[in-house]
Amino acid sequence: MPLHPAPLADWPFRKGPFFLVAGPCAAESREQVMATAHALKGLPVSLFRAGIWKPRTRPNSFEGMGVAALAWLQEMKQHCGLPYCVEVANSEHVEAALKYGADALWIGARTTVNPFTVQEIADALAGIDIPVLIKNPVNPDVDLWTGAMERFLQSGKTRVMAIHRGFSTYHQTIYRNRPMWEIPLELKRRMPGLPLLCDPSHISGKRSLLQEVSQKALDLNFDGLMIETHPNPEEARSDREQQLTPVALHKLLDNLLLRKSGTEDPLLLSSLEELRKEVDRLDDAILQTIAERMELSEEIGKFKQENGLAIYQPERYNEILTRMMGQALAQNLSADLIARIWELIHKESIRHQRLVMRGKNQ
Repeated sequence: MPLHPAPLADWPFRKGPFFLVAGPCAAESREQVMATAHALKGLPVSLFRAGIWKPRTRPNSFEGMGVAALAWLQEMKQHCGLPYCVEVANSEHVEAALKYGADALWIGARTTVNPFTVQEIADALAGIDIPVLIKNPVNPDVDLWTGAMERFLQSGKTRVMAIHRGFSTYHQTIYRNRPMWEIPLELKRRMPGLPLLCDPSHISGKRSLLQEVSQKALDLNFDGLMIETHPNPEEARSDREQQLTPVALHKLLDNLLLRKSGTEDPLLLSSLEELRKEVDRLDDAILQTIAERMELSEEIGKFKQENGLAIYQPERYNEILTRMMGQALAQNLSADLIARIWELIHKESIRHQRLVMRGKNQ
């Protein structure tokens, strides 16, 4: 059984410099589908997207037009020549989408979170050669996302692609879903060669952020974008704030800066290698400094053991965190980054102190 996804070079549909998936959040009417497709024909769209079944948070919301909309997409493909993909959430959806000639399927974030449902869909597609695009689960769990990929790979699929659409959070941010770019990058590290798209529409939640998020994805060497596009976003029945008109999409694409994933120029490679050597030197120094800090943590653990003091001292930790975050801002570093780094250092320090105390108690 294949355990590795096929590279993007083995995928059909691709046009232009990167893989572009575009279309409305939902197929609302035959006229809307056809109008969108005709307006996109001049753009390098690899796949036309449209939601058929919409998993909504609350009942009585617009939940898509269902099977009836598949006939519109089939007609759109015949007249406009655009291959299309739809979201599926169970085996019945799979059967209907295949019946109407869908060229690819995507698995939504609320489906990816459930391994039983993912396995049901993978089983329904056994022996069927169709590409599958898998969005990240709603929560930032790279293992769950990786597991969804593996279920399709083990069922015989090779053309599997990941879509990063951000993660739900209780914390209020400028984004609808926090990007947490480290999660898709970790997925890519675990599965080299895996094609990776960004869905800036669902990350942003608003049109004003789409350009910025799209550019950052390409800067991070994503393979493409999935962007919601509607002829008249203000009248859209779902996600109207994050959809672009085809004209606005054209402008967004024109303003994107494309980066090279590498270079063969010997002078550039030599300069880059020198910079990387300096990074390696600093990384080694950071690791050595952390090791020395843990040696001090063990000494502190011995002191606490001998004097009957508790390991966790919240006042001291808060003092360190406040000081380091203040220094981070003064040096133009992200306070969030520093907080996360020192949280991990603090956990490791406590682990070393606990090991010392256990040794004393044995």
